[in-house]
Amino acid sequence: MLTETQTAVRDMVRDFAQSEIRPHSATFEAEGGYPAELFERIAQLGLMGMTAPEDIGGAGADYVSYALALMEIAAADGALSTILSIQNSLIVSALLKDGTAEQRARFLPDLLSGRAIGAFALTEADAGSDASAIRTRAEKVPGGYRLNGAKQFITSGKIARLAIVYAVTDAAAGKRGISAFLVPTDRPGYSVDKVEHKLGQGASDTCAIRFENLFLEDDLRLGAEGAGYGIALSNLEAGRIGIAAQSVGMAQAALDIAIAYAKDRNSFGQSIIQHQAVGFRLADLATRLEAARQLVLSAAALKDAGEPALTQASMAKLFASETAEAVVSGAIQTLGGYGYLEEFGLAKIYRDVRVCQIYEGTSDIQRLVIARAL
Repeated sequence: MLTETQTAVRDMVRDFAQSEIRPHSATFEAEGGYPAELFERIAQLGLMGMTAPEDIGGAGADYVSYALALMEIAAADGALSTILSIQNSLIVSALLKDGTAEQRARFLPDLLSGRAIGAFALTEADAGSDASAIRTRAEKVPGGYRLNGAKQFITSGKIARLAIVYAVTDAAAGKRGISAFLVPTDRPGYSVDKVEHKLGQGASDTCAIRFENLFLEDDLRLGAEGAGYGIALSNLEAGRIGIAAQSVGMAQAALDIAIAYAKDRNSFGQSIIQHQAVGFRLADLATRLEAARQLVLSAAALKDAGEPALTQASMAKLFASETAEAVVSGAIQTLGGYGYLEEFGLAKIYRDVRVCQIYEGTSDIQRLVIARAL
């Protein structure tokens, strides 16, 4: 059961998302991005740093509230929920957990206010699921490091003002030789090689980026040297809860469209929802979606309680992302030919939700994590 505060957060975000985001979602996709003032408006609601303390500009919310908020944003616009998930779980959380007081003071004000978007730069062309195989190098030089290498599939790589980049500082140490760095993207040596043309989430840029002799002072290393791999994995726990939550949100939007259509469309003298073939399909989809929602909220509640939640987060992401595709597909089937048309909204959701089984750990990796726990 949700607390009064959690219910209020959900309802507030729902009202905002449905009135100010959903009507413009197709335009955002067509234009390939969002206006800067939208991020600042979102930040005013506390959504850029939901679990960050209030005294530094965050919302001071729990992870259940965070998951609920992401569901509502995703129900209005899947790509926007991706940007917010990364901002909260992989950027702001990393600074709060592993950043120095000076680093937090330098970067958090802009991140929490929406003036800056962050990018999480771990994946490379030959190092996706196996993050320990990254090749980007940070060579120690007097006063700092020289960063060289390339990253692939980086969300917000083009619009980000700050990237958390993972690079090898000790090639002989394996994954214990990976360090994390705070990289302002206006530094000489940071470049976007390509903005990818994707199946979905067109309003969220996904980029191949390159570092060429990019100098970073010592105080831009995040955490201890060699601690980067642990930093990345520890923040992916919350990240997977976020992706699971956005999967639920997009699926709920699709199911709502299907139910409304099935109530309104008549066939053989009655609304099609009264036909068992349609009614039972929607019943199955609603049941699977509710199970996914409860897995997400359970993982978030565990994290709020300070309990280990990695396995539950992986279960939630696995089940919610795969369920979401099935729900959206079933919603399209319910509308028949109309479901295949752009104007009914399901086509966009179908494109947007598919990647949830891929990023922040594929379904195969989630099964591997769960199997290890067993």
